[in-house]
Amino acid sequence: MIVDPASTPAAASAAGAPSFDDVLAFVRKHAGGVRLSSGEPLADHALGTAAIVRTLNVDPPAVQAAALFGLTPHLSDPGREIAERFGDEVAGLVADVRKLLRLGSLSLRAAQNAGAVAGRDAAAARRAQIEALRKMLLAFAQDIRVVLIRLASRLQSLRWYAASKLEPPPDVARETLEIYAPLANRLGIWQLKWELEDLAFRFEDPATYKRIAKLLDEKRVEREAYVAQAIERLQRELAAVHIAADVSGRPKHIYSIWRKMRGKELDFAELYDVRAFRVIVPDIKDCYTVLGIVHHLWQPVPKEFDDYISRPKPNGYKSLHTVVIGDDGRAFEVQIRTHDMHRFAEYGVAAHWRYKEAGARGYGGQFSASDKYDEKIAWLRQLLAWKDDVEDHAGDAWAQLRETSLDDDHIYVLTPQARVIALPQGATPVDFAYYLHSELGHRCRGARVDGAMVPLNTSLANGQTVEIVTVKQGGPSRDWLNPQLGYLHSPRARQKVRAWFTAIEQQENIAHGRALVEKALQREGKTSVSLDNLATKLGFKSPDELFSAVGKDEFSLRNVEHAVSDAPPPEPAHEVPADFEKRSSGASVAHGASTGVLVVGVDALLTQLARCCRPAPPDPISGFVTRGKGMSIHRSDCATFRRMAERAPERVLQTTWSADVLGGRGASVYPVDLMIEATDRQGLLRDISEVFAREKINVIGVKTQSRRNAAFMQFTVEVSNAAQVQRACTLLGEVAGVGRAGRKA
Repeated sequence: MIVDPASTPAAASAAGAPSFDDVLAFVRKHAGGVRLSSGEPLADHALGTAAIVRTLNVDPPAVQAAALFGLTPHLSDPGREIAERFGDEVAGLVADVRKLLRLGSLSLRAAQNAGAVAGRDAAAARRAQIEALRKMLLAFAQDIRVVLIRLASRLQSLRWYAASKLEPPPDVARETLEIYAPLANRLGIWQLKWELEDLAFRFEDPATYKRIAKLLDEKRVEREAYVAQAIERLQRELAAVHIAADVSGRPKHIYSIWRKMRGKELDFAELYDVRAFRVIVPDIKDCYTVLGIVHHLWQPVPKEFDDYISRPKPNGYKSLHTVVIGDDGRAFEVQIRTHDMHRFAEYGVAAHWRYKEAGARGYGGQFSASDKYDEKIAWLRQLLAWKDDVEDHAGDAWAQLRETSLDDDHIYVLTPQARVIALPQGATPVDFAYYLHSELGHRCRGARVDGAMVPLNTSLANGQTVEIVTVKQGGPSRDWLNPQLGYLHSPRARQKVRAWFTAIEQQENIAHGRALVEKALQREGKTSVSLDNLATKLGFKSPDELFSAVGKDEFSLRNVEHAVSDAPPPEPAHEVPADFEKRSSGASVAHGASTGVLVVGVDALLTQLARCCRPAPPDPISGFVTRGKGMSIHRSDCATFRRMAERAPERVLQTTWSADVLGGRGASVYPVDLMIEATDRQGLLRDISEVFAREKINVIGVKTQSRRNAAFMQFTVEVSNAAQVQRACTLLGEVAGVGRAGRKA
């Protein structure tokens, strides 16, 4: 057991701080004969947990908090009493451990609920929930010492159950194997990890545990003693050839043996690494030298040699693995690697815990990783290792550990059914609602966080339970799209709100267009016309598409009138209604300036740019020969052009911009329509106009409309090329309240 010097009575008294004996006296005084729900005396649990934490070489406040956190239900004002007696740092640790205990108690219920909801994908949903719970526990504990205390407390409980020969509740063993042992594994706290696994496995599957224990036919102490003798023998040989090596044993524990038997589908007799050790050397040539020495000392098993240095695993893992027969006739495994290989295996992308937790796939070197989360895990493990390796710097290590957060750029909150939800940092109850279901988000009108009503733009925190208050019918508010109000932080939720308003606007356009078309049919006396046939005749897939185009002023009613009267259809000449117009510049192609368009195979042909799509270089363009007005130039993706091309493909000609225009040497400017959707406010038009002024863009037409506190604007501007339009749209999107800015489709 490693005892921190600062925790001894002499050192503590010298520093003027309470000693560990003072802490134990305080626990015994207030605990009395109180027992935990497990039946273990509270004072015994406190002493045992603190003893385990001390073996991790943590600082004195963590040891004190490990002994004190169980007392809080039995103190009238635990925060004040502990802070006054032992300091604010200890009181803060105690409070955080209690919060972590409450979260841990929800873990398996959350996973079971997820599996029940998922149906056929129950196993996958359960695994996802368990992984989210592990991350939530680490993210919720901003101080890693809190996690260490929780792990120690669980280990002490399992030890007590084992010593008392009592059966723990079924959830305890399962929770330990799925939540707490993997956390210890990820943090590299092997002395807790293997004992948590073995004790939990003993209660989870006692028959298998006893069978493997019997198959081992030797006690752990004997196995470790044999490995120690083999290590000593190898070290003597390495010293003789002047190779500086770190040699350490890797005795397998029962749960690990069972995992490998199941993961690799092996019989116990096929396991060669029940006993094993690892050799770490300075460079690669030493690896092969050590391999030769090992094969000289013990007889190798040829089929069990793997050279992962010359042929690394897909995940980048490098090492030499060999199996040899010991002096007692039993096989054991030896791993040989350099310090860099070891650091990569333990802390890099190929971290040991990744393939261990991946099951059968992981033993083949296959796994998936989240780089940012893995980097934080690796940094924590390095700090923990540094703390143990360099005693003189232990204080610095713990200072950095306290500052290291594992929030993974997410927060983890709970549904009322204890399902864990991962959301971006700063997420609100509205983000939470949309994550669960789009309809729940649309009908969200309030939220309870940990039972208390909060505003919908409240930022959520790790570990909170969120409940959404809804109405039976309704939709989102446009205020939710205003970034200054802070209702939405999730791109997914923002997209769903925009989609709702787009759908509503589409329905309004269809209703408006239907009314206009029906009035036009009434004027023509054609109310019995089939709308499906009419839409098909006009080049639309359905009547709703026709109504939408008419409702958005993208399709003239004259086309409808001509279609039902059997008259020749007019050439498309879309007039842009405007609240404001001014004369365009003399260089505008709309007033006689050169369009800069070349028609392939034709020397001279009158061309004009179509007003329906308003092309500008370097947009891909196509030409359509009109009756009496020369050639109309459209953007190649223009819906009007495509409909005309389908009806009269012989009138389509290949066109392109001239080299001068594409090279930026043309003097002409081109009218382009820009559409802006924004939250209506005072000064909005002024701010948008300032963008055009800064970019030296001439505005020749404006049309505005407001509906439901939302502004819809169409600007006709003169630009020299499409790149100028793109830059203007980017700047317009940054104006406060603007939700979308782009060229008219």
